[in-house]
Amino acid sequence: MTEALPTERIEQLIRGEFPDAVLETSEVGGVPTLVVRGEDIVPVCAFLKERGDLGFDYPMSITAVEWPENFEVVYHLYSVPHGHYVTLKVKLPKEKPSIPSVTSVWKGANWQEREVYDMFGIEFEGHPDPRRILTDEDFEGFPLRKDFVETD
Repeated sequence: MTEALPTERIEQLIRGEFPDAVLETSEVGGVPTLVVRGEDIVPVCAFLKERGDLGFDYPMSITAVEWPENFEVVYHLYSVPHGHYVTLKVKLPKEKPSIPSVTSVWKGANWQEREVYDMFGIEFEGHPDPRRILTDEDFEGFPLRKDFVETD
């Protein structure tokens, strides 16, 4: 396993290709964490996967968090060849949250995005199979939203 990539280095590489994509940077538990604009998520992910010295070939987890003011879609990425991690976050409005699908970058994102849709109601534009995955198709609501009320 190689040494962790510094947050500044990853930010610098992304900004070199996509100057306005990164909105915030931090480090959480030693892992570079970058907040990225939603419209840039697919090209940024493709860049992180395809650039040889980065090689983020494995989307370990795609999930969401609901905050009082917004949602965040969180991408935990890993590079198998290089042994390093990065976390990307995209902030979305509570009203009609939607983001482009990264299934064109990683086929393994398919079920993870479906789970986020099913639990939080976040739409993934261009997803090849945008059906619920954990609840019945006629299920109403999104169980992990703070405003979800279970009905009998």
